[in-house]
Amino acid sequence: MSERPWSSTAPPGEFRTYVPAEATLKEFTIRAVILGALFGLLFGAVTVYVGLRAGLTVSASIPISVLSISILRAFGRSTILENNIVQTTGSAGESLAAGVMFTIPALIFLGFGSEFTFWRIFPLALLGGWLGVLFMVPLRRQLIVKEHGNLAFPEGTACADVLVAGERGGSFAGRVFWGLGLGGAYTFLMNTVQAWTSQPESRPSWFPGASFRAAITSEYLGVGYIIGPRVSGILFAGGIISWLVMMPAIKFYGQLAGNAPIYPSTIPIPLMTPDDIWRSYIRPMGAGAVAAAGLITLLRTLPTIISALRAGLKDVRAEGAGQSAASNRIDRDIPMRTVVLGSMVIIAMMWVLLTFYPMQGASTFWYQNLFAAVFVVVFGFLFVTVAGRISGLLGNSSNPISGMSIATLMATCAIFFLAGWTAPNYAVLALMIGGVVCIAAAIAGATSQDLKTGYLVGATPFWQQMGLLVGVTVSTVAIGATLNLMNKGLEKYIPTPIPVDIQSLPSGVKIERDSFIYQNKSYVLINSLGSHEIPDGEYLYDASSRQIEFQWAQGIGSDKAPAPQARLMATVINGILNQRLPWRLVLMGVALVIAVEILGVRSLAFATGSYLSIATTGAMFAGGLIRWLVEATTKKKDESEAPGRSIPAG
Repeated sequence: MSERPWSSTAPPGEFRTYVPAEATLKEFTIRAVILGALFGLLFGAVTVYVGLRAGLTVSASIPISVLSISILRAFGRSTILENNIVQTTGSAGESLAAGVMFTIPALIFLGFGSEFTFWRIFPLALLGGWLGVLFMVPLRRQLIVKEHGNLAFPEGTACADVLVAGERGGSFAGRVFWGLGLGGAYTFLMNTVQAWTSQPESRPSWFPGASFRAAITSEYLGVGYIIGPRVSGILFAGGIISWLVMMPAIKFYGQLAGNAPIYPSTIPIPLMTPDDIWRSYIRPMGAGAVAAAGLITLLRTLPTIISALRAGLKDVRAEGAGQSAASNRIDRDIPMRTVVLGSMVIIAMMWVLLTFYPMQGASTFWYQNLFAAVFVVVFGFLFVTVAGRISGLLGNSSNPISGMSIATLMATCAIFFLAGWTAPNYAVLALMIGGVVCIAAAIAGATSQDLKTGYLVGATPFWQQMGLLVGVTVSTVAIGATLNLMNKGLEKYIPTPIPVDIQSLPSGVKIERDSFIYQNKSYVLINSLGSHEIPDGEYLYDASSRQIEFQWAQGIGSDKAPAPQARLMATVINGILNQRLPWRLVLMGVALVIAVEILGVRSLAFATGSYLSIATTGAMFAGGLIRWLVEATTKKKDESEAPGRSIPAG
């Protein structure tokens, strides 16, 4: 096969798979599944860590393929189909992590932080992951096979090229290990030895309200290198607008306010630090910007959505009529009957989870839970189809997952609002629907790339789909554990004395738990969201002193793990159901995005940059500049051989 002429981009009439349909090679082996599962655990955890801090993710398929080729080779001769199963199984963790971290942490911002535990995250992630894999089964022939030559699937095609290069003798895993070692040594010296500060900062007195800072960490530099100078530059431009234009302007005009705080802040602007201004005023503007950019991206792909839905439904009917029966190995999928049965099982499991295992203070009636479960499947199929199609056209990194999630939440919350379901428990129900759909769409985008890789190299779709189900199930454990550990490890208890009448709490403030133990003392846990008197957050109220004593600042949502998309989801839900959005700030963010779109710049990256800390976007831009310098000074343009992705991926 190594001598057989093959091209991943050959036109439909000339294309043939690298491994012929009649060939029988080792594929779904124990060692391939175990190694893929381990990579799923690793990259799932890493994606959560980087994503919560940077607000975006990068594809893991190519690094996993490179590592798989070298590791399996060390244990004896491996086949290209085994390596493909490793990358298929392992990459499920990265895409699943993206869907989970964009939505589920919104529980914290909605005032259910004490319910943000592993056993809440695990079942939702699992159901969303299974749904995304199952719904891509009937769409595979339409999107992958019939659209070959029309849909590029850039990551999937590049991954197939890497696998074939490895099969023919290419060896470049050493670069990934070099990157891993350099990043580890750098982080150890910075964080453990404290040889230098991780975030140098300057707040010039001649420019009040501004802050020059950079989080000089290896992961941000690596992410910036991978996404390139164009995208990282747009991200940084958003940060400049927020931190060096809007914040100094707020400080300048806000000095006229004297000692009167302006909503949503509870601190007078003259007394606010740059971080205070960012938290109170820039974040709502950034949330509006990200929401608008996500919806614009979704609307831009409306023709694609309609055609994908038509083709998907047609293929489902053909599958059900037995017209697409597998004629050989490379046409064999999970049976359609299994897909339908699996969807029904997911509806039942979702209903059981919501009805018999509700969150404390967020229980809903059985018929409302059934409505939510059916909604998940309907919206799930819609956006899985959309995600697969857009992923093929533009690449998985261009998939507007947050836009689809916002659209789901807005539709769900609008129905809830019209039905009068506006209490906090319905906010959680809306988040459960949006979260599972978001996870399914994220998995579908990555699954379509994996199935494209498999189609190009001649893999068996059935075994790839089984590998994806294994990868989803295993990596859910790492993702839930990492989220929980980051939330606990980065949490702080900040002394915050605020007198409050527990019998007559201000609007937007509620009791979350009657007893909360901290330092061997019992407090009342109260939550503030959208209140004019108490800043957003969770607080420990002491009955003896009749005042709030501490703010319980959980790790997720802090400056070290801002989780921008999850906070946006909470803002959308709370704003629609309770009408407590700082609408003027949100609309300013929307207007900013419209202006950027008119200038011809794709606004999603800009909007994300306007929300994040400039320390994060500045470091990523530095990584993008390094890539630009490397590409400008090297003659090697072959992406499968160039060190451009392998070292920063490590």
